[in-house]
Formats: sequence, C-alpha cells, structure tokens
Amino acid sequence: MGSAVLVLAIGVWLVQDGVRTELPPRPSSAQSFPAAAAPADDGRQRATKPSIPGMGASPPIRIRIRAILVDAPVIPLTLDAEGHLEPPPPDDNNLVGWYEGGVAPGQNGTAVMAGHVDNKRGLSVFYGLGSLRPGAEVEIERKDRTTAVFSIDAVEEYPKDRYPSDKVYGETSRPELRLITCGGRFSKETGYQSNVVAYAHLTRAKSA
Repeated sequence: MGSAVLVLAIGVWLVQDGVRTELPPRPSSAQSFPAAAAPADDGRQRATKPSIPGMGASPPIRIRIRAILVDAPVIPLTLDAEGHLEPPPPDDNNLVGWYEGGVAPGQNGTAVMAGHVDNKRGLSVFYGLGSLRPGAEVEIERKDRTTAVFSIDAVEEYPKDRYPSDKVYGETSRPELRLITCGGRFSKETGYQSNVVAYAHLTRAKSA
C-alpha cells in the first residue's frame, strides 16, 4: 500500500490553514485499543469482534457517520508525481477522500479514507473524528448500490513523528477501515502536531 508514502502525505496536507476557534476533540484512553490488543489479525481482537466475509470491489461514493453528523461525498485520491497522496480540495468543508490504490471499503484488507479537520472556511468533515466511541457505526455507500457498514473498534491519536504505519496500514484478512485526519496540539508554524485514526471492521452489508 505504500504506507510510508501515505504517512508522509497525511502528515503534510491534512489541514494547513484552518480557522481555529477551538481545537478538535481528542480521543481518550477509553477509546483506545486495550494495551494487549491490536487491530487486524490479532486473534484476541478478532475473536471478540468478528467480521463478515468481504464484499466485492466497488468504489465508495458517500460516507455517513451519524454519531458525529457526517454525511459527505467521497472522491478517489491518487499519488502525485512525487509519490505523495493528493489531498481533497482544501476549499470544500464536506468532502472525504479514499485512497484508490488500496482496497475498497468492504473488501478484505485495509481501506483508507481521509478528510480535513478544518480549513479557511471553518470546521471540516472530520472535525469530530476524535470523539467517536467504540461501537459507533460508519456507513459507506458504494457505486454498486451496496452499503458497507462498519463498527468503530478504537480511535487513537499519534504524534506525527511517531506514527505507527504498520499498525495503521498493516495487512488484514478481514474487511477493515481506517479514517484519518489531523489533531492534537496546533502550531501556526507547523500545523497540527498529531494524526487521529479511527479503526473499524465490517459488520454487515446492505443493498439498495
């Protein structure tokens, strides 16, 4: 998946010049994985939170997270000539990007979606990501008229200089989803100091 490239890109472009009347919510230890558990192929985690069989390949077109009032279109993201992930347009507050070089949400593997936390106009689509609680549902509407429904397993915050790329982007045999934005402390010189990552697994599929 080119995780090193993705880490660099996310650290660079997710939220540069937003309007910050207050910092976005930060996940607490209660939202994190237990110390002995890990996402993806850790047997203990999978045994307590089973997933359903993977869906076929189909691009996502919309994301809904009712717990944080997200209802946004999805666009594909690619890599630029330098191998960096192209960001969603910075002037759109309600838009999420999907890394189309990876799997589609609902397929077996780790699907990656990213969005801004704020921009020059104000708060953006993933501003509330850090407040998601385990068990919250994420609905991904797909082009084939199916909807992949995920359940949040954990939400964690990582300093950008200690971003655990293997944990975030590691291979998994079941359908999983990562939602990523910026967060933590903010500096006018360097932007947000951390990334917020929500981990989720597929729980059901719906047809239109």
